[in-house]
Amino acid sequence: MAILDVIEFLDPTGQQMVHREPQDSSGQFALGSQLVVRESQAAVFFRDGKALDVFGPGRHTLSTMNIPLLTGLLSLPFGGKSPFRAEVYFVSLADFIDMKWGTMEPVTFRDSEFGMVRLRAFGTYAMAINDPQLFVNKIVGTQGLYQTSQVEDYLRNVIVSRFNDIMGQTMTTLLDLPAKYNDLGAGLKAAITDDFGNLGLLLKALYITSVTPPEEVAKIIDQRTGMGVVGNMGQYLQYQTAQAIGGVGEGASQGGGDAGSGAGLGVGLGAGMGVGAGMAQIISQNMAQAQQQSQAQGQGQGQPAQPAQPDPSAVLKQLKQMLADGLITQDQYDEKVKEVLGRM
Repeated sequence: MAILDVIEFLDPTGQQMVHREPQDSSGQFALGSQLVVRESQAAVFFRDGKALDVFGPGRHTLSTMNIPLLTGLLSLPFGGKSPFRAEVYFVSLADFIDMKWGTMEPVTFRDSEFGMVRLRAFGTYAMAINDPQLFVNKIVGTQGLYQTSQVEDYLRNVIVSRFNDIMGQTMTTLLDLPAKYNDLGAGLKAAITDDFGNLGLLLKALYITSVTPPEEVAKIIDQRTGMGVVGNMGQYLQYQTAQAIGGVGEGASQGGGDAGSGAGLGVGLGAGMGVGAGMAQIISQNMAQAQQQSQAQGQGQGQPAQPAQPDPSAVLKQLKQMLADGLITQDQYDEKVKEVLGRM
């Protein structure tokens, strides 16, 4: 193997954090060899597996003047030079920007509006190597090449772990999170600064770009926005109940069912769930129209019309299902069951 007289490295990609020369193994250097380090680099000099010195930008002559531990090599003359096996790690000191972080899976948090929600978070950060020797010893090891993608997974896990801690302490409702992105980002940056420093890295900036709920929670938010309800889950449940009753009525109409029976059932369910005066009025109007139609049919056949009554067993089954779905409370359920049984 030839003796290296000039040792230098240029990164054409801008993604290499560390590059070793020679890349495959240690090489033969000679006292007096020239080490060229660029402005955006630092060079960590290794011999026999030990870091002897760190060189900054400029041209350096490898000698016992700047590497005192090489003094013993002068005992063996080799044509005026003393070759020895060593390697140089060129470490990039440039800022690595637009690094990505984010949760791999949704994390469950307590929410004052929605109870429990699963959230995913994403963001960016910028960093630089501020202790080349520490970074090489702890992260790079004996690799000949080390790129940003190799450290990104580890750093993402560190960031997500600290983010979950902060969210667990400060989370109120996801509806308020967009206004807290800056504060959360500042707190997260402070929490992971030491974690980066222990690896020889300097965290220069960190941003939270989004915190998103799963699709089913996003749909609920859209529905609540559409009905104009802000911060009142009781009204939202009433809205959902009204939608369900409307769907039952529409299905009965399309299926050719008894209009009077459907209207009576709607009144019973609406009153049991406390849908509200407006919804009760609409249902009562539908019932009155259905009764008028029934009376007209009875008169046309020469028989007195009898108001249609809902099937008690069907009403009881419906009430039980609504209790199981959480659409009515236990007290409401007990009250309606008592009322239905009283009419039997």
